[in-house]
Amino acid sequence: MVFPAILPKVDESIDTAILSALARIGPLLVNTSTVRSIASKLEHAEEVEWFVECETEEQAQNALDHGASKVLLDQKADGSIGEEYKKDIVLRLSSSDVDAGSIKGYAGVVLGKGVDASRIKDIRKSLTVPGLVFTEDASYDPASDVVSILSAASLTLDSIASSFISGLVTDRPDGFYPTIVSSPASSPSPLALGLVYSSQESIKESITTGRGVYQSRRHGLWRKGETSGSTQRVVRIRRDCDKDALLFEVEQTGTGFCHLETEGCFSYSSQQQQEKKGLAALESTLQSRLADAPEGSYTARLFNDPKLLRQKIMEEAEELTEADTREHVAFEMADLMYFAMARCVKAGVSLADVERNLDEKANKGKKGIRRQGDAKKKWVDYTDKKDGQQQQQVVLGEQTVKKVEPSAEVPVQEAVKSESKPEAPVPKAFPTAPTDASNSSEMIRMRTSDLGQVTPTERAALLQRPVMDSSAMIERVKPIVSKVREGGDEALKSLTKQFDKSDLESNVLLPPFYPPPSGKELSSEIIHAIEQAYSNVKAFHLGQAEKEPLVVETMPGVVCTRFARPIDRVGIYVPGGTAILPSTALMLGVPAQVAGCTTIVLATPPRPDGSISPEVLYVAKLVGVDVILKAGGAQAVAAMAYGTETCPKVDKIFGPGNQWVTAAKMLVQNDTQALVGIDMPAGPSEVMVIADKTANPIFVASDLLSQAEHGIDSQVVLVAIDLASELLEEIEQEVDRQANALPRVDIIRQAIKKSLIVKVNDIDEAFRFSNEYAPEHLILHLEKSSECVKLVNNAGSVFVGAFSPESCGDYASGTNHTLPTYGYAKQFSGVNTLSFQKHITSQELTEDGLRKLGPIVVTLAECEGLEAHANAVRVRLASLQ
Repeated sequence: MVFPAILPKVDESIDTAILSALARIGPLLVNTSTVRSIASKLEHAEEVEWFVECETEEQAQNALDHGASKVLLDQKADGSIGEEYKKDIVLRLSSSDVDAGSIKGYAGVVLGKGVDASRIKDIRKSLTVPGLVFTEDASYDPASDVVSILSAASLTLDSIASSFISGLVTDRPDGFYPTIVSSPASSPSPLALGLVYSSQESIKESITTGRGVYQSRRHGLWRKGETSGSTQRVVRIRRDCDKDALLFEVEQTGTGFCHLETEGCFSYSSQQQQEKKGLAALESTLQSRLADAPEGSYTARLFNDPKLLRQKIMEEAEELTEADTREHVAFEMADLMYFAMARCVKAGVSLADVERNLDEKANKGKKGIRRQGDAKKKWVDYTDKKDGQQQQQVVLGEQTVKKVEPSAEVPVQEAVKSESKPEAPVPKAFPTAPTDASNSSEMIRMRTSDLGQVTPTERAALLQRPVMDSSAMIERVKPIVSKVREGGDEALKSLTKQFDKSDLESNVLLPPFYPPPSGKELSSEIIHAIEQAYSNVKAFHLGQAEKEPLVVETMPGVVCTRFARPIDRVGIYVPGGTAILPSTALMLGVPAQVAGCTTIVLATPPRPDGSISPEVLYVAKLVGVDVILKAGGAQAVAAMAYGTETCPKVDKIFGPGNQWVTAAKMLVQNDTQALVGIDMPAGPSEVMVIADKTANPIFVASDLLSQAEHGIDSQVVLVAIDLASELLEEIEQEVDRQANALPRVDIIRQAIKKSLIVKVNDIDEAFRFSNEYAPEHLILHLEKSSECVKLVNNAGSVFVGAFSPESCGDYASGTNHTLPTYGYAKQFSGVNTLSFQKHITSQELTEDGLRKLGPIVVTLAECEGLEAHANAVRVRLASLQ
């Protein structure tokens, strides 16, 4: 058994980097009232071991029922808590006199001052094995395995690492520690990846950065993946019972852990092939199909046709109930699990998520929490009817088959007689009940807060987005960027094959781009839509361009000028691959064209066959792109930042992307070798809607959902100005109704669950909150929307009035949709014509101008002790005498 090095007590003010480091080395102690807000700061909160401090038995039971590993409870508060909970409770003792009988069966205790250290062994014997003993008193001997409870506020990254390392021992002359590296214990198929060594230096770096860092006995510090790109995210680090060996649980990326490019040093297969079987292999395959399915894939059809998937789940469930031999049951169960897992993967649910739910249910069962478990009436009626039907025996040779009369009807929609088709992306009318796009009866509802009733801490929490650990992501992209910088085109091809599954002959595509080599041309309808959007976007960005230089005579004979010049070489990143994003190509290509950039490189991930969507190719033709780089992710950013044999180096990189793209952009902009700028940092897409009593609930709901469908981390906020409860309820009902009619309802459900309704009293309070939040998109559903624009200080783009949906700005109104997110609207503007230009100033002085200004400059230069500056003026003044 391993005891934690420390038990850190965490509150809401904790720095994210400190919190992440602490979560890697052991449990976190949190208060029952703050656990949710603290968990929201972590990217992988579900992996953390939570110890929850509770004041009452009811709180303790509730925390344990909802996944807490242990709870801390005052001894005096523990009166009648059930025996089944004791093994997960750590008692905070109320006196120094420890009664062995009173603590028997508990998980652990928190000792106060004055407990004789010699009694600790006896105390531990009374507890459930292994017997956790904690203290807030620093006087106990560390050798006694009494774990100190420390305030996280007093810790630094260095002290966290030191507290973990200080208890380690080794008998090796080199001072290293044997280290087993494995996939996470919570993964469907945990696997030992290899045996390595760790040093104090490598352990410290792993704890603080979250990357797998080890100690090579020959080559020194070994940062896994630094050259291969096969990096690791550290989930947790544990000491063994003797404190002389370590276990690293990691999430492995790239080709695998082993230098032979197998998944692990004991494996026969690569990371891509992964030695998974059964459910783990099924999950891996389904996740792969969801990301990039081959043409004709049945799994892809299931993902795109919710009705078919629902029908197949019910069909296979029925066949399982009718199976009557061992082999037949196994066969039908396998079919059912395939379709059920497809439903899970489509909804973003992993096997680990399912296992956690099973564990929670098992814990409730062990603690005597039972439910009756009767079947729903429609299924009782259905089975009664079916069981009562006459069954005919049909004899086929020696085999007897049961034939059921077709009068028994499943109590759901009529079976589809022809091939099922995917749902239309937008309903022709708003339904009055959920469609088959979702099989959850739970209402899709946002969380609600009243701004007038929250504490300052709670108000600050309302302004937070999901935490982006940019430092950890930058560490992950470093090996990829380095590989492209050093290996050029060949490295880029290798990474494109690895990440985009495309084996390219060339990394670039040169004009003419359209018609495409495939010969697949666009319909006249699509071409007309693209050209109209191009015309609108170009007109607005032409209007932003400076017509002439700014000229100011600051004093007689002194003329100062500012003039704009295009950035010569720009890179525009268009996310995609299998997706089609001509709108992003337009929004980045048009201002580059208007600004007069001499070289435009458009980077976008290729499809598996190496092609680029004809829509993007058509836009590239319109905006005058010079080179299309067929690459995505961090490798595309690196190619544009440093250049390769075929891809020109650019001076500034623009465009949205996932966390890998964002981290790579942030990395290269700080590299003096790259000498490249970026447009802005990025985060999840977001919208804020401010609505008053005049708002149309249908319009408001549609605006909220248009942003929620981007991804599960999308941020959606409704600021409700003194809305009657009836109108607010109508908006919520409309959100649920429309969401269930949309094909991306599973994504929307998760995004909306984390989104907010913020109730305020008046317009001033609404805009104060909005300006603090600084949303990417701000939509105004107000009686006098136009007059309220003057109240906006921080926003990416504003959509004014009921007939200005955010969708129009995304595609074709003319404004740019590449906007600052995550609150960066306080510092950054959205992409515009000026983003693709730089301003140069000039000054011209006449002789009279220098006579007047020269003495002033000499005086100021002498004040700063810069005599050469002063002298440059003096010699000229002397020549004028």
